[in-house]
Amino acid sequence: MPDNARRTPARTRQEGRRSGQPPRRGGDGGWRGSDGTRRTGGSPPGAWRADGGRRGGPAAQRPRRPARPPQADPYAGLDRALSDAAAQPAPAAASFGEIGLPERLISALAARDIHEPFAIQSRALPDALAGRDVLGRAQTGSGKTLAFGLAMLTRLAGASVPAERRDRAPRGLVLVPTRELAQQVADVLTPLGRSVGVSVTTVYGGVPIGRQITRVRDGVDIVVATPGRLIDLLDRGACTLAGIEITVLDEADHMADLGFLPAVTRILDETPAGGQRLLFSATLDKRVGQLVTRYLSDPALHAVTPQAETASVAEHSVLVLDGRDKLAVAAEIASRPARTLFFVRTKHGADRLARQLTKAGVAAEAIHGNRNQSQRQRALDAFAAGHPRVLVATDVAARGIHVDDVELVVHFDPPNDHKDYLHRSGRTARAGASGLVVTLAEEGQVRELMRMHDAAGVDAPRHHVGVGHHLVREIATTGTPVPPAPPKAPAGSPAAGARGGAKRRRPRPAGDRTGPAGDRSRAPRRGGQPREAHRGARAAGARGSQSRNG
Repeated sequence: MPDNARRTPARTRQEGRRSGQPPRRGGDGGWRGSDGTRRTGGSPPGAWRADGGRRGGPAAQRPRRPARPPQADPYAGLDRALSDAAAQPAPAAASFGEIGLPERLISALAARDIHEPFAIQSRALPDALAGRDVLGRAQTGSGKTLAFGLAMLTRLAGASVPAERRDRAPRGLVLVPTRELAQQVADVLTPLGRSVGVSVTTVYGGVPIGRQITRVRDGVDIVVATPGRLIDLLDRGACTLAGIEITVLDEADHMADLGFLPAVTRILDETPAGGQRLLFSATLDKRVGQLVTRYLSDPALHAVTPQAETASVAEHSVLVLDGRDKLAVAAEIASRPARTLFFVRTKHGADRLARQLTKAGVAAEAIHGNRNQSQRQRALDAFAAGHPRVLVATDVAARGIHVDDVELVVHFDPPNDHKDYLHRSGRTARAGASGLVVTLAEEGQVRELMRMHDAAGVDAPRHHVGVGHHLVREIATTGTPVPPAPPKAPAGSPAAGARGGAKRRRPRPAGDRTGPAGDRSRAPRRGGQPREAHRGARAAGARGSQSRNG
């Protein structure tokens, strides 16, 4: 076939395309493109629609979809309302009696040297005592535990309880994100509840579940729980929430951060729909807003100014240093005579820093999620007693640390975001006390740290330091000295034995210890037979047992 015969169809197709005619359809129902390849199905590329538009043409020739209007945040109104509530002037100073607490609770508070309510208590307690749902925004250390705890104790103490109630469903529930916070809340509520006949127990992981099941089944008024362990009890049928009259969600934003919201919603769904609910959170984002709109009915909104205890009371500073000097500077700061709390990002980092500080001559303990509850509690108790004076913790443990007189918090590792920064820093300058917050940062971390401080509303001056710098030496000498540990009693003293030392055995007569020739193997035993006779009897018994079972 001549060459021009082969080229003619191609030219014809090119001319047809330029004239606006679509490519011809092949015999198999497909389309042949300009390169002669066969294409099957659908319309040919560049084919014209009836309305004049090209089918499958460039994106610029397609009709554009209208842009979607920006979606309004459905919870922005709540956030604004809480901000407005925080901006309202503080209520006139009132005593606990004027707020409406029973006299027995007031006396119990006075016995603990608590005479006047804090700001969040003055704002939230009247509505909570009236039975309304409450949405509160307050930072840790602001007194919110008593804001919901006193309302719960007052309601349950005043309610009539039939004598047969010790079947024994709990009537009050407090959900918290961490074990330490659960124990902290229980430590506050238990002695106050005892004064009005309301019992309190805890349910959290890291300890034997059997004891918790027993306490709940024996009958208790208030359960302070972490979501995961409470779900375990519900799945085992060891606890029912059908009798809950008042439910509290404390630090709901942290429960959302830890991924507990599915468990929280399941727990709330098992409580009576008409019960009173109080939700307290340091921040209000979309996930917490969903809890508010779904489970709180016409809540009273109460807030105190965010970051009050960290931004305006505590002093913040950033020590910029070389990474090679970081441990030495940390050890120098940790040698101060007062309690110091260090924060790191990882569990292994906590253990490593505690070992390094101890090796440098500063005794330190670590607390993190890999430690069981008894280990964590022992470390917290020892730190609260001041021996050791240094505790190293991770972010997960930050909210559960409630130790008075912590005057210095050190961010050994910078936190992940401004919320973690505030939660860490909130361990000092609690309830109006003073405190110092120091961040150890390398040069490359300063820019991100500045953004974090801006988001947290914190003004933190920066100082370039090294080992032995005068500012480091100044920090190392600050703080109220911790009293020395009491001296240990000598090992053989009665006091040492009272603390669990080895018990001294009562001496036995000489004839009971040795035989006639002084051979212990032939010494008489109970029953009058020598040791060898007992061994022979045991061996014969073992052989007889094998023959009977074999």
